[in-house]
Amino acid sequence: MRIKKNIAISDSGFVFNPTTGDSYSMNRIGRQILDYLREGNTLEEIKPRMTEEYDVDEASFEKYYFDFLSMLRQFELLDEKNED
Repeated sequence: MRIKKNIAISDSGFVFNPTTGDSYSMNRIGRQILDYLREGNTLEEIKPRMTEEYDVDEASFEKYYFDFLSMLRQFELLDEKNED
């Protein structure tokens, strides 16, 4: 799963979708996951990094991750045509 290539993401977590004109603000963790997705990382690559860095177990992280993906999908930020 990847973030659409035309999505602009600032260092501060400001996200802009030029297709819709919508903008969003992400916290540091959301921004980090966006970066991993933009790099093409999978859940299995992201999960150990996040559970090691933050005090969260794998099951909880997966729940939060899929909730986050659902939000990204709703905001039309995911490039689902080019899924692996």
